[in-house]
Amino acid sequence: MKKQSQRTDSQLLNRIMLIIFLLVMVSCQPRTVKVQVAESQKFKFEEQDIRQIQQGYKDGKFTIKELVQAYLDRIEAIDKNGPKLNAIIQINPDVIQIAEELDLEMKAGKSRGPMHGIPVVLKDNIDTHDKMATTAGSRALMNSFPLKDSYVSMRLKEAGAVIIGKANLSEWANFRGQLSTSGWSGVGGQTKNPYDLSRNPCGSSSGSAVAVAANLTMVAIGTETDGSIVCPSQTNGIVGIKPTVGLISRSGIIPISFTQDTPGPMTRTVRDAAICLSALVGVDSSDVKTLASKGQFYTDYTKFLNKDGLKGKKIGFYKASMGTNYKVDTLMIQAVKYLKSQGAEIIEINQIYDRKVDKYSFEIMLYEYKDGLNKYFKSLGPNAPVKSVEELIAFNRKDSVELKYFNQHYLEVAQTKGDLSSADYQKTLAQMLKGSREEGIDRVMNEHDLDAIIAPTGAPAWKTDHTNGDSFQLGSSSAAAQAGYPSITVPMGFIDGLPVGISFFGRAWSEPVLLEIAYAYETGTKFRKAPVFH
Repeated sequence: MKKQSQRTDSQLLNRIMLIIFLLVMVSCQPRTVKVQVAESQKFKFEEQDIRQIQQGYKDGKFTIKELVQAYLDRIEAIDKNGPKLNAIIQINPDVIQIAEELDLEMKAGKSRGPMHGIPVVLKDNIDTHDKMATTAGSRALMNSFPLKDSYVSMRLKEAGAVIIGKANLSEWANFRGQLSTSGWSGVGGQTKNPYDLSRNPCGSSSGSAVAVAANLTMVAIGTETDGSIVCPSQTNGIVGIKPTVGLISRSGIIPISFTQDTPGPMTRTVRDAAICLSALVGVDSSDVKTLASKGQFYTDYTKFLNKDGLKGKKIGFYKASMGTNYKVDTLMIQAVKYLKSQGAEIIEINQIYDRKVDKYSFEIMLYEYKDGLNKYFKSLGPNAPVKSVEELIAFNRKDSVELKYFNQHYLEVAQTKGDLSSADYQKTLAQMLKGSREEGIDRVMNEHDLDAIIAPTGAPAWKTDHTNGDSFQLGSSSAAAQAGYPSITVPMGFIDGLPVGISFFGRAWSEPVLLEIAYAYETGTKFRKAPVFH
């Protein structure tokens, strides 16, 4: 009886230990915000694309007002409550009225095109002439209301898009100071990655990417100087297009670099990105860079979408980042195999440009940052909250929030630079353009007769860290960014539940062939998955 009792006690103890173990294991698993899962399941427009929405309008299943209200409710539940993504910095107070007006047009048989009634969010460095401020995330511009629409805003409104709000961003498009944290701004706080709330969304178009990924909008507009569209797009599992500089006007956009800046569409599919791109292009006398786009742009980029677009293509595989992260390498090798299986020829490339071009680019940014910001502040008129880079620096020093996590070193260095007639600036600009273009992408593509170049867009999202700043592992944006050439990133797969993208880039004005290749890859692989807010 004693031995039997001992066995019974032992079995009981083992069961208790097993229960404790299971409870510990369950408590250690990544948790999904329960209120958010329920909301996600109720959101009937989740992952729908522009064509589906337009068909819904046509069939009378819902109105523009109903769609917009659903997105506003979604923003309230997901962005402001629930996991609190902090992707949206402000809502357009007139958005319901705008939706009602567009509904009346549609009821009268008038449609402005495929963007009619489509919700769009703008990065908050893009001017709108309405009741929304344009802040660049800076507390210095919290009450700054531009005197007119940016070209991008004007084109979207003409196309019938509904601008529902502004997106949070890395303050001043992530070119203010050292050890910055992407997705943080003095106005909007920290934007979170919807695939893992503890991780970073990348930047600077952080809120734009998160809003699209989390189904807070159908389309967002971001801006890029070097990586600010493609990095957050890949980190949040969406499609991003950084066009050729000059394809879309920058007038009314708070600048960093006249040479490298460009806005671009951020969407969940390549087709939606092509539809939006079609609405944004055009020659704008206020931006001389767009003069070169005459005869180079198309008003319908969807005609280049071809499921068999990889067949016969000759593509360069830029291998500079290989060996940095073996998990990314594995996905990239799988992507290359797929491209080959669809009829593409792959040529391995170890180098595109001399890395001294990076130094030239940084120097150019400093000169153009000061010049561009001072011109932008002047465009705000006599009531501009700050009137110069010098005043902005002084504001930040006195503010209780702005310098809490990182400094303003880049603003301070930019302030020391001369104007754009400086001999040093002119020489450095010529060196950068030659190194990135004729001795860079153009040289490589001509030598190998390439249609495009591919590379991993980046690595999985890192843990957000306000003490040490961002922890970039790898990226491939600089070659195209410094040349002012186009790049498209598309989801390539997942690593531990975190999305990673592949970039397709090439010569100036090569958006048609890049869209063809990117669309063929996307439709054949279908890696896009909605986040579940761990």
